[in-house]
Parts: sequence; C-alpha cells; structure tokens
Amino acid sequence: MRLAAVPASLALAFCIALPAKAQEVNDAPLTENWAPSEWGPDDKIGAANRTTPELVLKAVKLVKRGKVATLGKIYAGDAPAFGTRGFRLTIPGLPTGGPFGGQKLVYNDEYVATELGQVGTQFDGPGHIGVVTSKGMYFYNGRFLGDDGIGPYGMGPLGVEYVAQKGYVCRGVVLDAVALRGGPLPIPKENDKSDPGIVTDEDVKAMVERQGIAPIGEGDCVFLHTGHGNIWDPKKWDTFDKAEKTKRVAKFNSGEPGLGYSACEYLAERKVILVGADTWGVDAVGKGFGGERPQPFECHITLQTKRGIWMLENLDLTQLVADKAYEFLFVWSPLKIKGGTGSPGNPVALY
Repeated sequence: MRLAAVPASLALAFCIALPAKAQEVNDAPLTENWAPSEWGPDDKIGAANRTTPELVLKAVKLVKRGKVATLGKIYAGDAPAFGTRGFRLTIPGLPTGGPFGGQKLVYNDEYVATELGQVGTQFDGPGHIGVVTSKGMYFYNGRFLGDDGIGPYGMGPLGVEYVAQKGYVCRGVVLDAVALRGGPLPIPKENDKSDPGIVTDEDVKAMVERQGIAPIGEGDCVFLHTGHGNIWDPKKWDTFDKAEKTKRVAKFNSGEPGLGYSACEYLAERKVILVGADTWGVDAVGKGFGGERPQPFECHITLQTKRGIWMLENLDLTQLVADKAYEFLFVWSPLKIKGGTGSPGNPVALY
C-alpha cells in the first residue's frame, strides 16, 4: 500500500503528524495488548514464524505438473506509481567500462533510482504500517518510531532483513474473485459488505469451496485475484501509446477492489502467514479510501501491525488462474535490505 495515493492531509494524519487531542489517537494496540506477539517481545519476523519443516514438506507435494509461474510485474519508468514515486534506470555509458585485456572485455552496469519496495511488485515489511497512539507511533510488536536504532537511515529492529532471513516457503492459495463475480471486480462505491468490489469472509469461504481446494489453514500464503491488475498488463503494456498508458494509470490508481475487514479477520484467524493481491494495496479502497468499513487500509493494520502478517502487492496472478492452479508451492523472500521497510521482488509459484 502506498499512502501517496491518498490526499496529503490524510497521509499526514495517518502516519506523520503526532496529534494533540486524545480523540486523534488510536490506543487499541495498547488497550488490547497487541504486544508482545505470540513469538515473544524480541520477535522481528511475524507470522512467518509459523513455517515448520512439516509444512514445507507438505507444500512441496503440491508440485504435480512441473509448471512455474513468476508472479512479479515488470519494473519500468512508465508503470503505474502514486504521487511522485517512480522508477528510473540509467546505463551510464554504453559500454560502462572497458575494453580490458587481450580479449577486449567490455561491461555494462545500471544505476537505479526508485522508492525501494514501494514501486511495482512490493513487499510490506514490519516498518511500513503503524498506528498513532497516545504513547507514540506504534509498530509491530510494540516498537515505536522513537526507539533506539530507528531513524532516517533505517528502521532498526523493524527492518525487513529479519523477515528476509526467514523467507517464505508455503502452500500458496489463489482466490479467484473474477470467477466468483463473473468478471473483474469494480472499485467499491460504498463502505458495505454488499458492495461487489469488496471481498468478504463469506466470499473467501465461497471461493475455497467453488475452487475445490482444502480449507485455508495455518502457514498458508493467500492471494486475491480481482482483475484490477489487468489494467496494468505487463504483457501488453508496451503496445499502448502514451495516451492509453496515461488513462490506464489514472484508472489503476483511482481506487481498487480488494479484501474487506471481515475477510482479513477471517484469514488472520486461520493463521495464514502472508496475504497478497493483483492490486496496489490488497485492501478494498473506495468511498473515502475505506473498504468494508470507513477506516482506510484497515486490513493493513489488522494484519500487519497487529499480527505480523505482511503483504505482497501488485502481483501477476493471471497464469495461475488461467491454469486453475488454485493451490501451489509458493517460494519468496524479500531482499536483505538492512533497515528497509519493504522490498521489491519476483515471487515464484510451482505447481
């Protein structure tokens, strides 16, 4: 999720300015004892701790056809991005260096400037989403932005490198909401479970049953296919002219169908370890930037900040749904970026 998609005033209230009035804070993390996590006060990984050798061996058995799908999208300067975020690749000279030696070796290197982890396919790590409380800005497992080691040059104990050391090898499940609804889901218009752009807990159960797969369970990685990601189709993107790309970027960024609060609570109760979607924020984002309820990005808080269930966004799930590969071996690890809030990458599904 990228907060640059929301108005500046909301972004400031959500994650920057410390409020002066009591009603401007959310003390649920304190009163509901979100910390320490079930893995102890020193944990920096979150729900990936649920991964066991037994679950890995069980997930490996899902590879039956010998097929592979890469789920990451293309990183490119003209791909959809919010606000001033962007991706720029420059090759400083062709060749960058050489020739060397009798064989006249030359080489090329690139310089990349980007908001790392927040452009393209992206992983939201422990340092990404917090809550403003009366004691400060609260993040996963009771850490605050004022804690030692957390600053402008890295998130210290909230850094993504701890999750990267563990990684994800799990049973992947793709929930095909396009098949359930009979077409791509629309951007929600109302903060209500009945809105067709919002995927609820009952929808999740219905998709599992419709797809004929085992119930979602502990250690699973769950991904939602809404069809919204096809607005930014990496296979066709370079065939569009500038005007068409501009139109598609605006539509893609204007909101998104996605998971409602009830669905995220249900997945958390099933003890999943990772949630993702073919959208830029996983949450349903519609009226007032809310989803099933008016609170913006409520799934981000209930999954990430409260439970350490991180997210993968802007996934390409088209091959999996085309092959009806609804469960598969999923393999992924964020990059070991010390102090990073997230990571880019290219997850792999084997089935």
